[in-house]
Parts: sequence; C-alpha cells; structure tokens
Amino acid sequence: MPDTTTANDFPALTATEEEINRFDLDSHLVNLLLHEPFFSALLRNVAKVKTEAIPTAGVTVIDGSFSLFWNPGFVAALENREVRGLLKHESYHLVFDHCVSRKRNPHLLWNWATDLAINSLIPIDELPPGALIPGKELDLTKVKDPTQLEKWKKVSDLIESLPLKQASEWYMTKLQQDKEISKIIEEGGKGEVGSLDDHDAWGDLSEEDRQVLKGKMKKALADAVKQSDRTGQWGSVDSDTREKLRKMASSAVDWKKVLHNFCGRSQRSTKRRTHKRVNRKYPYIHPGITRGHTSKVAIYFDQSGSVSKEECELFFGALSQLSKITTFKVFPFDYTVDDDAAFVWKRGQKVNPKRDRGGGTSFQAVQKHFDTKCIGEFDGLIILTDGECSDPGRSLKRRCWVLLPGRRLYFDPSPGDIVVQMDNPPACS
Repeated sequence: MPDTTTANDFPALTATEEEINRFDLDSHLVNLLLHEPFFSALLRNVAKVKTEAIPTAGVTVIDGSFSLFWNPGFVAALENREVRGLLKHESYHLVFDHCVSRKRNPHLLWNWATDLAINSLIPIDELPPGALIPGKELDLTKVKDPTQLEKWKKVSDLIESLPLKQASEWYMTKLQQDKEISKIIEEGGKGEVGSLDDHDAWGDLSEEDRQVLKGKMKKALADAVKQSDRTGQWGSVDSDTREKLRKMASSAVDWKKVLHNFCGRSQRSTKRRTHKRVNRKYPYIHPGITRGHTSKVAIYFDQSGSVSKEECELFFGALSQLSKITTFKVFPFDYTVDDDAAFVWKRGQKVNPKRDRGGGTSFQAVQKHFDTKCIGEFDGLIILTDGECSDPGRSLKRRCWVLLPGRRLYFDPSPGDIVVQMDNPPACS
C-alpha cells in the first residue's frame, strides 16, 4: 500500500462532486512544469494513478516502479498552491528514499520525522492543512478531550520549538528524547493529530529490490538535477537544497551488490547424508545431514560486434568478482547463443578472458534459448550487454540486465526486470 493519510486526519478536506468532476491533475502537472521544473522532471518517472482505494495521496512501488496514487475527493478540495505543495511533498519522499529504505521503529515517530524534514523545504502556504511544520504549533482544534488537549499541547510546544531544515534522523532524535511525548505521538498520532502521510508499507522490500529502486531514483534525480542546472531553472528549490541534491545525484548505486543479491536469491538448498556429522536425533546410529546452497543462474555474455575487446574484459572482470560467491554457467551470444562455447564457471575459479563471437545482437535469441533449453534448470538469467538491441519481451523467470558504463537499454524493461549500470574502472595512476 502507498503512504497514505487516515480519513480522520483531514475531515474538512472533502471535495464536492462538482469539484471532483472539474478537477484535472494534468493541468497541475503542466503548472509544475512551468514553475517547478525540477519536480516536474522528477515526476516524469512516476506513474500517476487516480483511485478511491486510499483516502488522500501517496507514493508506493508497483512491479518495481514508482507510482503516485491520489484520491480525487481529497486532492480536488485543495487550493492550487496546496496541490503543488503536495506534489513536492511526495517528490521529496522519493528523492530521500523514504519509501524504499529499511523500516524504522517506532514507525509512527519516523513518519513524523520524515514529514518534518520534508515540509521544512516547502513554502508553508503550499502545504495542506494539518501538515507537520517545524517552528509552527500543531492544529489542535479537533482535540475535544481537555485531558488529551493538555497532552497534545506538550507535543505542539516541542514542534514549535524545532528549527527548520534538519535531517529526518535529527527530528527523530528530538521526538524520542522525551518519553512522554513519544508515547503521546505513538498512541494518538494517527487520530485527532497526525502527519501528512502514513507510510505503512515503507521498508517492506527485499534488499535487492531496495538497491535497484534506489538506483532508479538516483538516475531520475541525476537527470532532473542535470536538466535544472543546464537551464538554470530550479523553481522554489533554494541554494542549500540544490547543493544537497547535487551531492545525492553524484553517488552511484553499488551495482556489484545488486548482482550478488540477485544470485543470492536465486539459490536452491542442497543436502546430503554424511558420517562426518552427528545425527541430532539418532547420534552415532544414522549419518548426519550437511546442507548447502547452489546458485542456479544462467549468465548470457554479449560478444556482439558492438562490444569492444576492452568491454569484454570488463564483463570478465565482473564475472570474476561474482565467481567469488557462487558457481554459474556462462553462455556467449551475439545474434545466436553459442552452446558449444558455454562453460561452467566454478566458485573461486580463475578464467582468462576470451571471445568466441562478433556478429549482430539478438536478445530474442537469448530469451528463446533460456525458455526452451534452460528454464527447467535455472532460476534466473543475467544478461551482460551494451543494451543495443530490441525488446525480447517478458521473461517467465527472474531477469537482470547488466549494462556497460554509459550505455542504456533501447527499450523499457519489463515489470520485475532488474537493470544495473556498471561503473567505469578506475584510471591507472
């Protein structure tokens, strides 16, 4: 589920049927393009889904891609500037990896901390009513119980005392310092008083998916930063935040870690009986059991004419690193897959770089080969390539594309595909 707001948090924000029918999110996205080009460039990579399944709006991950869900009854009730602020708010959640990072506990306090950090960067008049803002008292008009009002006044005093533009971790520490305040927020922070988003599904990702999604968002962030710097149009993003975004965009995802995680998840458990281990149930009567894990991944190695000798060596270097943790089978290919040149690369084995092919490229040949000859033996496939070929369609098993530095796929990857970009090797000094 996406990060959402409970229905009780914004009871006044319910649009009329006429307002809902008149509302058009596209016009707000065009306005964002004209006045906030950085956020507009970022949201191009995010699917927008109109739905009544959630009460407000939020970002989530669907089939390995980011989506923005929005409820027309909530969004249509906002002022134009507040819609713009909401789009910025959700964009910042994506930029700072809040919805793909590991889940933080206490989770509700982390919700508050992330919103305090993000809303520090957005003009106050653009934020929807009820948003948490450092330096501003909470809206306690919905709290009717005098006892509860007294408690929430303590929380409000703390929020009002906090400075703007601190990191989420800093706000988290402040919220946790006073145990009474922490308890008040945890017990009632999603009822009469609460943060703009719920974020309940944050952190529910595998380590591999987390790394891949972070890589996707870093690429989108880098493109948005590059475009804003090239045109000199950053909209309302201040200079301090621009510098922070530039630094974030320059850090690359660890593609080796993604590749290792892919193989780590594509493993089968093996077991055999041995007298070298003691049987726990029948010691010294029956042999014990030893267990192991065997990676079952097919590696397809692009050796087409568009891949240079140096790039082939770079691929061999990547496979050499991979062989430190697992055993796999390598299939060279160009416009066909070369079964005769295929070989098993055993864990820890040294293999000298060699080239067997040099023709055109066909990803269709790779996928057909896997589907017809390998699908029963392997749990996934990795394709090392420069990306210069047409879409082979979806794979029935897990598929990972490893691209040479500076290259890209000539098509949009299928949902569930993993795409990682290799780094340039360090220059010799």
